[in-house]
Amino acid sequence: MPNGLLSKRSGPWKIDLEFSIGLRLQTARTALRAKVNDENDPLLQAAIKAASLRLQETHQPEPLFLDPYAGCFVSPETQLDAKQCSLHYLVATKFIDDKLLRYVNQIDGLKQVVLLTDGMDTRPYRLSWPTSTMIFDISPDKIFNTAAQKLEGNGAKIPKGCFFRHIPLESSNVQQTLQAKGFNGIRPSVWAIQGLPVMTLSSFEKILVVVSGLAANGCFFLGELPAWLAETDKKAECSTRQWIEKLFLSNGFRVEIIQHDEVARRLGKSLAPGNYNNVLFVSEQLRFSDDQMETWRREFQRLEEEGDEEGFEEL
Repeated sequence: MPNGLLSKRSGPWKIDLEFSIGLRLQTARTALRAKVNDENDPLLQAAIKAASLRLQETHQPEPLFLDPYAGCFVSPETQLDAKQCSLHYLVATKFIDDKLLRYVNQIDGLKQVVLLTDGMDTRPYRLSWPTSTMIFDISPDKIFNTAAQKLEGNGAKIPKGCFFRHIPLESSNVQQTLQAKGFNGIRPSVWAIQGLPVMTLSSFEKILVVVSGLAANGCFFLGELPAWLAETDKKAECSTRQWIEKLFLSNGFRVEIIQHDEVARRLGKSLAPGNYNNVLFVSEQLRFSDDQMETWRREFQRLEEEGDEEGFEEL
Protein backbone atom coordinates (compact mmCIF):
# COMPACT_ATOMS: atom_id res chain seq x y z
CA MET A 1 0.00 0.00 0.00
CA PRO A 2 1.49 3.39 -0.99
CA ASN A 3 2.52 5.62 1.88
CA GLY A 4 -0.14 8.06 2.85
CA LEU A 5 -3.03 6.12 1.27
CA LEU A 6 -4.56 5.20 4.60
CA SER A 7 -4.19 8.73 5.96
CA LYS A 8 -5.87 10.22 2.87
CA ARG A 9 -8.92 8.01 3.27
CA SER A 10 -11.72 9.42 5.34
CA GLY A 11 -15.38 8.90 6.03
CA PRO A 12 -16.89 5.44 5.38
CA TRP A 13 -13.73 4.14 3.67
CA LYS A 14 -11.59 4.76 6.73
CA ILE A 15 -14.25 3.41 9.11
CA ASP A 16 -14.66 0.18 7.09
CA LEU A 17 -10.91 -0.37 6.93
CA GLU A 18 -10.42 0.28 10.62
CA PHE A 19 -13.34 -2.04 11.45
CA SER A 20 -11.90 -4.80 9.25
CA ILE A 21 -8.46 -4.50 10.85
CA GLY A 22 -9.99 -4.43 14.34
CA LEU A 23 -12.13 -7.50 13.59
CA ARG A 24 -9.11 -9.44 12.36
CA LEU A 25 -7.09 -8.51 15.43
CA GLN A 26 -9.96 -9.54 17.69
CA THR A 27 -10.31 -12.87 15.86
CA ALA A 28 -6.57 -13.49 16.14
CA ARG A 29 -6.61 -12.70 19.86
CA THR A 30 -9.60 -15.04 20.39
CA ALA A 31 -7.86 -17.86 18.51
CA LEU A 32 -4.68 -17.30 20.54
CA ARG A 33 -6.61 -17.40 23.82
CA ALA A 34 -8.38 -20.60 22.69
CA LYS A 35 -5.04 -22.19 21.84
CA VAL A 36 -3.55 -21.19 25.18
CA ASN A 37 -6.62 -22.50 27.01
CA ASP A 38 -6.43 -25.79 25.10
CA GLU A 39 -2.76 -26.16 25.95
CA ASN A 40 -3.57 -25.60 29.62
CA ASP A 41 -6.49 -28.06 29.64
CA PRO A 42 -5.09 -31.31 31.11
CA LEU A 43 -8.16 -33.34 30.14
CA LEU A 44 -7.94 -32.24 26.51
CA GLN A 45 -4.20 -32.85 26.38
CA ALA A 46 -4.64 -36.34 27.85
CA ALA A 47 -7.26 -37.15 25.20
CA ILE A 48 -4.98 -35.87 22.41
CA LYS A 49 -2.07 -37.91 23.76
CA ALA A 50 -4.19 -41.07 23.71
CA ALA A 51 -5.28 -40.27 20.14
CA SER A 52 -1.64 -39.80 19.11
CA LEU A 53 -0.82 -43.27 20.48
CA ARG A 54 -3.66 -44.80 18.45
CA LEU A 55 -2.48 -42.90 15.38
CA GLN A 56 1.05 -44.20 15.79
CA GLU A 57 -0.18 -47.77 16.22
CA THR A 58 -2.31 -47.45 13.08
CA HIS A 59 0.83 -46.66 11.09
CA GLN A 60 2.73 -49.72 12.33
CA PRO A 61 3.48 -52.54 9.83
CA GLU A 62 1.35 -54.97 11.87
CA PRO A 63 -0.93 -52.83 14.06
CA LEU A 64 -2.97 -54.23 16.91
CA PHE A 65 -5.92 -52.22 15.61
CA LEU A 66 -6.72 -49.49 13.10
CA ASP A 67 -7.98 -46.05 14.03
CA PRO A 68 -8.41 -44.09 10.78
CA TYR A 69 -9.79 -41.08 12.63
CA ALA A 70 -7.20 -40.55 15.38
CA GLY A 71 -5.17 -38.30 13.09
CA CYS A 72 -7.84 -35.59 12.98
CA PHE A 73 -7.24 -34.90 16.69
CA VAL A 74 -3.46 -34.67 16.44
CA SER A 75 -1.65 -31.55 15.27
CA PRO A 76 0.67 -32.05 12.27
CA GLU A 77 3.46 -30.57 14.38
CA THR A 78 3.13 -33.38 16.92
CA GLN A 79 6.27 -35.52 16.97
CA LEU A 80 5.47 -39.21 17.33
CA ASP A 81 8.25 -41.09 19.08
CA ALA A 82 7.97 -44.87 19.24
CA LYS A 83 9.94 -44.87 22.49
CA GLN A 84 7.26 -42.78 24.17
CA CYS A 85 4.43 -45.01 22.98
CA SER A 86 2.63 -46.77 25.80
CA LEU A 87 2.17 -50.38 24.69
CA HIS A 88 0.15 -50.97 27.86
CA TYR A 89 -2.49 -48.50 26.62
CA LEU A 90 -2.52 -50.03 23.14
CA VAL A 91 -2.86 -53.56 24.51
CA ALA A 92 -5.72 -52.44 26.75
CA THR A 93 -7.43 -50.71 23.81
CA LYS A 94 -7.22 -53.89 21.71
CA PHE A 95 -8.51 -55.98 24.63
CA ILE A 96 -11.52 -53.68 25.15
CA ASP A 97 -12.26 -53.56 21.40
CA ASP A 98 -12.31 -57.34 21.15
CA LYS A 99 -14.41 -57.83 24.28
CA LEU A 100 -17.04 -55.31 23.17
CA LEU A 101 -17.42 -56.90 19.74
CA ARG A 102 -17.50 -60.38 21.24
CA TYR A 103 -20.30 -59.48 23.64
CA VAL A 104 -22.51 -57.66 21.10
CA ASN A 105 -22.12 -60.51 18.59
CA GLN A 106 -22.57 -63.44 20.97
CA ILE A 107 -25.11 -62.33 23.59
CA ASP A 108 -28.71 -62.51 22.39
CA GLY A 109 -30.53 -59.19 22.47
CA LEU A 110 -27.46 -57.12 23.39
CA LYS A 111 -27.98 -53.88 21.45
CA GLN A 112 -26.87 -51.30 24.04
CA VAL A 113 -23.24 -50.21 24.40
CA VAL A 114 -22.22 -47.53 26.89
CA LEU A 115 -18.74 -46.02 26.53
CA LEU A 116 -17.27 -43.91 29.34
CA THR A 117 -14.49 -42.01 27.57
CA ASP A 118 -12.24 -38.96 27.33
CA GLY A 119 -14.42 -37.47 24.58
CA MET A 120 -12.17 -38.54 21.69
CA ASP A 121 -13.05 -42.23 21.64
CA THR A 122 -13.54 -43.33 18.02
CA ARG A 123 -15.01 -46.77 18.75
CA PRO A 124 -18.51 -45.71 17.64
CA TYR A 125 -17.04 -45.03 14.18
CA ARG A 126 -14.20 -47.52 13.73
CA LEU A 127 -15.66 -50.76 15.13
CA SER A 128 -18.02 -52.98 13.11
CA TRP A 129 -21.16 -52.80 15.24
CA PRO A 130 -24.12 -55.05 14.40
CA THR A 131 -27.17 -53.34 12.91
CA SER A 132 -29.49 -51.64 15.44
CA THR A 133 -26.75 -51.22 18.06
CA MET A 134 -27.38 -48.19 20.29
CA ILE A 135 -24.10 -46.58 21.37
CA PHE A 136 -24.00 -44.12 24.24
CA ASP A 137 -20.92 -42.00 24.98
CA ILE A 138 -20.45 -40.46 28.44
CA SER A 139 -17.61 -37.94 28.35
CA PRO A 140 -16.64 -34.29 29.01
CA ASP A 141 -18.99 -32.21 26.87
CA LYS A 142 -16.45 -29.64 25.63
CA ILE A 143 -13.96 -32.24 24.43
CA PHE A 144 -16.68 -34.36 22.83
CA ASN A 145 -18.07 -31.40 20.88
CA THR A 146 -14.60 -30.45 19.66
CA ALA A 147 -13.95 -34.03 18.59
CA ALA A 148 -17.36 -34.39 16.92
CA GLN A 149 -16.70 -31.38 14.69
CA LYS A 150 -13.34 -32.77 13.59
CA LEU A 151 -14.77 -36.24 12.99
CA GLU A 152 -17.58 -34.81 10.88
CA GLY A 153 -15.05 -32.78 8.89
CA ASN A 154 -13.14 -35.98 8.16
CA GLY A 155 -16.18 -37.91 6.99
CA ALA A 156 -16.55 -40.20 10.01
CA LYS A 157 -19.92 -41.97 10.13
CA ILE A 158 -21.63 -44.36 12.50
CA PRO A 159 -22.19 -47.82 10.94
CA LYS A 160 -25.42 -48.01 8.97
CA GLY A 161 -28.45 -48.88 11.06
CA CYS A 162 -26.79 -47.97 14.37
CA PHE A 163 -27.62 -45.10 16.73
CA PHE A 164 -25.26 -42.83 18.66
CA ARG A 165 -26.06 -40.57 21.63
CA HIS A 166 -23.79 -38.37 23.77
CA ILE A 167 -24.36 -37.80 27.48
CA PRO A 168 -22.30 -34.98 29.01
CA LEU A 169 -20.28 -36.13 32.00
CA GLU A 170 -21.28 -32.85 33.63
CA SER A 171 -24.99 -33.77 33.57
CA SER A 172 -26.64 -33.28 36.94
CA ASN A 173 -28.17 -36.75 36.64
CA VAL A 174 -26.29 -39.03 34.23
CA GLN A 175 -28.60 -41.99 34.91
CA GLN A 176 -31.73 -40.00 34.12
CA THR A 177 -30.15 -38.45 31.01
CA LEU A 178 -29.16 -41.87 29.70
CA GLN A 179 -32.70 -43.13 30.10
CA ALA A 180 -34.12 -40.01 28.48
CA LYS A 181 -31.93 -40.68 25.44
CA GLY A 182 -33.21 -44.21 25.01
CA PHE A 183 -31.30 -46.49 27.36
CA ASN A 184 -33.42 -49.34 28.72
CA GLY A 185 -32.34 -50.94 31.98
CA ILE A 186 -34.36 -54.08 31.30
CA ARG A 187 -32.49 -54.98 28.13
CA PRO A 188 -28.93 -56.37 28.00
CA SER A 189 -26.04 -53.92 27.78
CA VAL A 190 -22.27 -53.78 27.93
CA TRP A 191 -20.30 -50.95 29.52
CA ALA A 192 -16.68 -49.97 28.90
CA ILE A 193 -14.52 -47.33 30.57
CA GLN A 194 -11.26 -46.00 29.15
CA GLY A 195 -10.01 -42.44 29.38
CA LEU A 196 -12.92 -41.07 31.40
CA PRO A 197 -11.52 -38.44 33.78
CA VAL A 198 -11.71 -39.94 37.26
CA MET A 199 -10.45 -37.34 39.71
CA THR A 200 -11.41 -38.84 43.06
CA LEU A 201 -12.51 -42.10 44.64
CA SER A 202 -15.91 -40.52 45.22
CA SER A 203 -16.34 -39.75 41.52
CA PHE A 204 -15.59 -43.37 40.57
CA GLU A 205 -17.98 -44.66 43.22
CA LYS A 206 -20.69 -42.50 41.65
CA ILE A 207 -19.91 -44.08 38.27
CA LEU A 208 -20.28 -47.54 39.80
CA VAL A 209 -23.63 -46.56 41.28
CA VAL A 210 -24.88 -45.41 37.87
CA VAL A 211 -23.72 -48.59 36.14
CA SER A 212 -25.10 -50.78 38.91
CA GLY A 213 -28.47 -49.03 38.73
CA LEU A 214 -28.83 -49.32 34.95
CA ALA A 215 -27.07 -52.56 33.96
CA ALA A 216 -29.38 -55.55 33.94
CA ASN A 217 -28.47 -58.78 35.68
CA GLY A 218 -25.71 -60.62 33.79
CA CYS A 219 -24.44 -57.53 31.94
CA PHE A 220 -20.73 -56.75 31.70
CA PHE A 221 -18.67 -53.72 32.75
CA LEU A 222 -15.02 -53.67 31.65
CA GLY A 223 -12.12 -51.37 30.94
CA GLU A 224 -9.41 -49.49 32.79
CA LEU A 225 -9.42 -47.63 36.08
CA PRO A 226 -6.65 -45.74 37.89
CA ALA A 227 -4.70 -47.90 40.34
CA TRP A 228 -4.24 -44.90 42.65
CA LEU A 229 -7.91 -45.12 43.65
CA ALA A 230 -6.99 -47.79 46.18
CA GLU A 231 -4.28 -45.58 47.62
CA THR A 232 -6.74 -42.77 48.30
CA ASP A 233 -8.84 -45.00 50.53
CA LYS A 234 -7.19 -44.53 53.89
CA LYS A 235 -9.28 -47.35 55.37
CA ALA A 236 -7.89 -49.88 52.88
CA GLU A 237 -5.59 -52.41 54.53
CA CYS A 238 -5.29 -54.85 51.65
CA SER A 239 -3.80 -55.22 48.17
CA THR A 240 -5.07 -53.22 45.19
CA ARG A 241 -6.67 -56.38 43.79
CA GLN A 242 -8.51 -57.15 47.02
CA TRP A 243 -9.63 -53.54 47.37
CA ILE A 244 -11.04 -53.44 43.84
CA GLU A 245 -12.83 -56.76 44.31
CA LYS A 246 -14.42 -55.48 47.52
CA LEU A 247 -15.43 -52.15 45.95
CA PHE A 248 -17.04 -53.80 42.93
CA LEU A 249 -18.80 -56.48 44.97
CA SER A 250 -20.31 -53.82 47.23
CA ASN A 251 -21.95 -52.43 44.09
CA GLY A 252 -23.14 -55.77 42.80
CA PHE A 253 -20.29 -56.74 40.46
CA ARG A 254 -18.05 -59.79 40.42
CA VAL A 255 -14.75 -58.50 39.00
CA GLU A 256 -11.69 -60.12 37.48
CA ILE A 257 -8.39 -58.23 37.24
CA ILE A 258 -6.67 -58.75 33.89
CA GLN A 259 -2.88 -58.57 33.65
CA HIS A 260 -1.66 -56.40 30.77
CA ASP A 261 1.36 -58.63 30.18
CA GLU A 262 -0.86 -61.71 29.79
CA VAL A 263 -2.95 -59.93 27.15
CA ALA A 264 0.21 -58.73 25.42
CA ARG A 265 1.62 -62.25 25.35
CA ARG A 266 -1.53 -63.57 23.66
CA LEU A 267 -1.14 -60.80 21.08
CA GLY A 268 2.50 -61.70 20.45
CA LYS A 269 3.79 -58.58 22.20
CA SER A 270 6.22 -58.09 25.05
CA LEU A 271 5.70 -55.32 27.58
CA ALA A 272 8.74 -53.51 28.89
CA PRO A 273 8.78 -52.71 32.61
CA GLY A 274 7.34 -49.28 33.28
CA ASN A 275 4.96 -47.21 35.29
CA TYR A 276 1.48 -47.75 33.85
CA ASN A 277 -0.92 -46.89 36.61
CA ASN A 278 -4.16 -48.31 35.21
CA VAL A 279 -5.83 -51.58 36.13
CA LEU A 280 -7.54 -53.63 33.41
CA PHE A 281 -10.69 -55.44 34.50
CA VAL A 282 -13.84 -57.30 33.45
CA SER A 283 -16.85 -57.49 35.74
CA GLU A 284 -20.34 -59.02 35.65
CA GLN A 285 -23.49 -57.59 37.19
CA LEU A 286 -24.91 -59.89 39.87
CA ARG A 287 -27.81 -57.67 40.88
CA PHE A 288 -30.94 -56.63 39.01
CA SER A 289 -31.18 -53.15 37.54
CA ASP A 290 -33.53 -50.54 38.93
CA ASP A 291 -35.79 -50.98 35.89
CA GLN A 292 -35.93 -54.75 36.40
CA MET A 293 -36.81 -54.32 40.06
CA GLU A 294 -39.50 -51.79 39.22
CA THR A 295 -40.98 -54.07 36.56
CA TRP A 296 -41.20 -56.98 38.98
CA ARG A 297 -42.64 -54.74 41.69
CA ARG A 298 -45.44 -53.69 39.35
CA GLU A 299 -46.06 -57.28 38.28
CA PHE A 300 -46.22 -58.44 41.89
CA GLN A 301 -48.62 -55.60 42.71
CA ARG A 302 -50.81 -56.54 39.73
CA LEU A 303 -50.95 -60.18 40.81
CA GLU A 304 -51.88 -59.13 44.33
CA GLU A 305 -54.68 -56.91 43.07
CA GLU A 306 -55.99 -59.68 40.82
CA GLY A 307 -55.91 -62.07 43.75
CA ASP A 308 -57.89 -59.61 45.89
CA GLU A 309 -60.49 -59.20 43.13
CA GLU A 310 -60.91 -62.98 42.74
CA GLY A 311 -61.33 -63.37 46.49
CA PHE A 312 -63.99 -60.62 46.52
CA GLU A 313 -65.94 -62.30 43.68
CA GLU A 314 -65.95 -65.61 45.56
CA LEU A 315 -67.46 -63.89 48.56
